[in-house]
Amino acid sequence: MRHGKKFNHLSRKKGHRSALLRNLAAALIKHKRIVTTLAKAKALRVYIEPLVTKSKVNSTHSRRTVFSYLQNKESIDELFGTIATKVGTRPGGYTRVIRMGFRRGDGAEMGLIELVDFNDSMVSASKAKAVQQGAKKKTRRSKAKTKGGQETEAGSEPVTTETENE
Repeated sequence: MRHGKKFNHLSRKKGHRSALLRNLAAALIKHKRIVTTLAKAKALRVYIEPLVTKSKVNSTHSRRTVFSYLQNKESIDELFGTIATKVGTRPGGYTRVIRMGFRRGDGAEMGLIELVDFNDSMVSASKAKAVQQGAKKKTRRSKAKTKGGQETEAGSEPVTTETENE
């Protein structure tokens, strides 16, 4: 029984699973996006998010801690260099997992995992959306002003204070 085991074991023993996640993390840091099975992508997200959070503080202690997980000097340099500068202001959610359908050979569900700030088309679209929302902010229920200066709920009849004689 699997009582109390909260993470996906990926049908591997501990040594094989840690080596797999280490290599996937190094590939993700190097290439900024990789295609793998959906289960591995979700397990990798849980593995790499704390490492990216640690990389925001460029100290010897955090470098050694991250190196104990990755065991790859080039990945450490990339993570603490370009990736840490791009995600410095982001509070979390550094990766995105996108479902890509099923693999033809064995029918495994595939997924694309990528670092969020390195997808240029998504970043430009979100910035344009933020600029558009910042310029025109609309509430769900707004109060409409009438000629007399009285406010009414949107959707209700306006109250008229002037009498019409015609």
